[in-house]
Amino acid sequence: MVGEDILKHPDCKLRMIANFGNGVDNIDVAAAHARGITVTNTPKVLTEDTADMTMALILAVPRRLIEGAAILTEGRNWPGWSPTWMLGHRIGGKRLGIIGMGRIGQAVARRARAFGLQIHYHNRRPVAPVIADELGATYWESLDQMLARMDIISVNCPHTPATFHLLSARRLKLIRKDAYIVNTARGEVIDEESEIHRLKRLCHDLGVDDLIIFMGKKDQDTLPYYYSAAEIVVMPSNYESFGMVALEAMACATPVVATQVGGLQHLVQDEVTGFIVPHNDPDVLEEKLTRLICQPDLCKEMALNAVQYARSYSWEKITPLIIELYQATIKGFNPSRSLRIGE
Repeated sequence: MVGEDILKHPDCKLRMIANFGNGVDNIDVAAAHARGITVTNTPKVLTEDTADMTMALILAVPRRLIEGAAILTEGRNWPGWSPTWMLGHRIGGKRLGIIGMGRIGQAVARRARAFGLQIHYHNRRPVAPVIADELGATYWESLDQMLARMDIISVNCPHTPATFHLLSARRLKLIRKDAYIVNTARGEVIDEESEIHRLKRLCHDLGVDDLIIFMGKKDQDTLPYYYSAAEIVVMPSNYESFGMVALEAMACATPVVATQVGGLQHLVQDEVTGFIVPHNDPDVLEEKLTRLICQPDLCKEMALNAVQYARSYSWEKITPLIIELYQATIKGFNPSRSLRIGE
């Protein structure tokens, strides 16, 4: 968050804050304008890209694509084909409920309709009849009623005070147990605290609630304290694009045990700064954690290695590479070719 605490710093010489994405909810616009700082973002540019990713996620869940890819890439012994092994289900004919029928919501609907999904949506107001006819979309004035009847829910609304925790704990209970949510909007639209309560109940049922502490969300400037206080950071993620949490933890001299997914498998050096474990394999995860806990000297060695490795990502080393990339991009740009927003 670019807020007052950053902008009021005596060394702050900002003249522009350019958000490399849609929206400015991560910027204190009033504080920036009060100091004569221009704030920009890139609306419309990522509409089609976000819709592509949304459709990919809608397909990935019922077809178990992440699980299948993990088995192929992690070198596990394939048990052989059987009629029910990795069995998913079809999405054709399923009901898709879109929350927010703006540019992205409509782009998602076009893709989903091509896959045979029934299109339903909730919006502040119905879309134009010509758009509704094109998409074959059914409007629900009541979000509660729509949620209770959908097989898949796609969240595509903007993050505003009105949409904060729009999917509240009460509304999450309305959703069918076999339905799933794909959220390519902001995380604050969903009340994640309700999910924490569900996990707490699970811990209680397992008899381990006295061993687990839920810290909740923490301010960015307090994270180094928590990273440093921990002996190990565990990331049993289904997917991570880059792994910023892992990098921050290593910068605070904390070894990381992470699953072999996304950027984590490239960021965490196995047996050096921590361990990389197969996705969805709790036995191996337990083995690596036990090894670190029972071998404090190994844990300290990995902590030192982690700090050294994290320094390779410092601004002093990364900034020249970014400048070099931009210079190469500008050098290769052909001004005779018209460039339109969204290309």
